[in-house]
Amino acid sequence: MVESFRTTATPKPASMNPIQAARAAGQQVWLDNLSRALINEGLLARHIENGVAGVTTNPAIFHKAIADGHDYRPALDALNGENLSAEQRYERLVIEDVQRACDLIRPVFDASQGDAGYVSLEVSPALADDEAGTVAAARRLRAAVARDNLLVKIPATAAGVRAIETLTGEGVSINVTLMFSLGHVDAVAGAYQRGLDKLAAAGGDVSRVRSVASVFLSRWDSLIDKQLEEIGSDAALALRGQAGVALARQAYQRYLARFHGAGFAALTAKGARPQSMLWASTGTKNTAYSDLMYVEPLIGAETVNTLPDATLAAFADHGQVRAGTVTEDVDGAAAHIAALAALGLDLEVLGERLQQDGLAQFATAFGKLLELTA
Repeated sequence: MVESFRTTATPKPASMNPIQAARAAGQQVWLDNLSRALINEGLLARHIENGVAGVTTNPAIFHKAIADGHDYRPALDALNGENLSAEQRYERLVIEDVQRACDLIRPVFDASQGDAGYVSLEVSPALADDEAGTVAAARRLRAAVARDNLLVKIPATAAGVRAIETLTGEGVSINVTLMFSLGHVDAVAGAYQRGLDKLAAAGGDVSRVRSVASVFLSRWDSLIDKQLEEIGSDAALALRGQAGVALARQAYQRYLARFHGAGFAALTAKGARPQSMLWASTGTKNTAYSDLMYVEPLIGAETVNTLPDATLAAFADHGQVRAGTVTEDVDGAAAHIAALAALGLDLEVLGERLQQDGLAQFATAFGKLLELTA
């Protein structure tokens, strides 16, 4: 076990809310949502005032925003008069939202010297297996948004990992999405480090690059619980509801070993930032479990947790913050993964399945999104 951060209670003033307390414990809380209504009605600004330090988006989020929101109708009507494809219309809409969100949260970016205050925008899901297409799209979106605090979102497919290395080498800040296994964690971290090495060798400023690696959690327990229930033994049923947290705790140990170890020291000396672990898919899907089961046990230094609206509201209302919970019982996390393996559940194989399922879901949402902008 690699242990660089000590678990301690986090005293906080009575005026400090749980989001701010998490930040004091080293974890940034980001909002997993963005819409024109959130911006226009001042809700995003209030979230930022309450301590939210970033924003993430995906095709499903934008589909819901545009389908449900009257705020987009005037802009869509105006775009219909231009000779644009459905995807170009979509990008015009969401780039404006992302630019406005970047500007709203820019003071957080400035105050943290580029550690926090980011907004993520994803490349088209159709490019998941297209390395060259991903690189070109990331360059284009970065130029179009033209904000220092943009993270281009790229999936951790084999092609995506190669694109991440290339883009990091060009100084592009990236949110790596759809990570489901320790194999994904290692591949993505390696690509980031190699990209930084290339940037440094070319005389680039590695300190200006920010990256987060998004490990999806709730989908694990949805899948694993179903398989454990099919097995049906008492031993199997006792393992339900723990896979997501166990995987995250193991991933964080990999993070500590790589980015706080000797292998990253030369880049650290040049001002490079570690690639932060980001906990994604953190809304609890099984109502029998705690609504904060992917939040309270995973607070750790240099981490990010991106929360959908309901989970953010729950955390702000009754979240309990204790620093370093992500480093608690890491031996138990390893034992849990081993127990699943003993039952025939291979998390690397299942991780690939979950990634493909996630890509399919985003592709479907993106297709429906383009129907709205056609």
